Amino acid sequence: MKEKMIISSALIALSVFCLGWFIKAGIDDFASKDRKVSVKGLAEQEVPADKVTWPIVSKEVGNDLPGLYDRIAATQGKIKAFLIKGGVKEDEISLGAPQVSDLTAREYEVNKAYRYIVTSVVTVTSKNVDQVRKLIAKQGDLLKEGVAITGDSYDNQVQYEFVAFKEMKPKMMQEAIENAQTTAEQFAKNSHSKLNKIVSADQGQFSIENRDEYTPWIKKVRVVTTVTYSLKN
Repeated sequence: MKEKMIISSALIALSVFCLGWFIKAGIDDFASKDRKVSVKGLAEQEVPADKVTWPIVSKEVGNDLPGLYDRIAATQGKIKAFLIKGGVKEDEISLGAPQVSDLTAREYEVNKAYRYIVTSVVTVTSKNVDQVRKLIAKQGDLLKEGVAITGDSYDNQVQYEFVAFKEMKPKMMQEAIENAQTTAEQFAKNSHSKLNKIVSADQGQFSIENRDEYTPWIKKVRVVTTVTYSLKN
């Protein structure tokens, strides 16, 4: 009888111990699930633009509309010849339809020396950015041909783009995630923990901007991603 009581007590004690151990393990596991760290990973790279759009604007003024159209056509021909001589392909050049402004239709117009302003836009769209930039620097040569190019307006500025972005996206994402992991590992070390699995991660926010206002043909590609890791003891 005494022996049975001892065995029963031992079993009860063992059950209480096991129960306590399971409760503790469950609490530790629950606590560890809430231990997370979210970090941001950054990757940046400077790249040259691989596409340029150059609108070349010229204007003619006068009172004889048919004569103005002839002058605009001659101007477009000179601009096109200048571009092709400079190495621009013909399929990279587009001629916009002339736009006519009738000054007599403007009530606020005071200058009546001429009636019409005809605006022409010849647009170059090319992937040969360096070549087009050289021609932009030499556009003063058109003055020798009697062609006056108007200054850049807000609607007709030279635009530089980087369109090969998709090709470098996977590599930059990998770099951003690696940088995020480095930051998370340092955080775990400082908190006397160890980095565990990735809980969540976003696809990253990409941006392409001019490096500065003076070199718009050089782009800064930037990606920021947020990664959340779980931590363990």
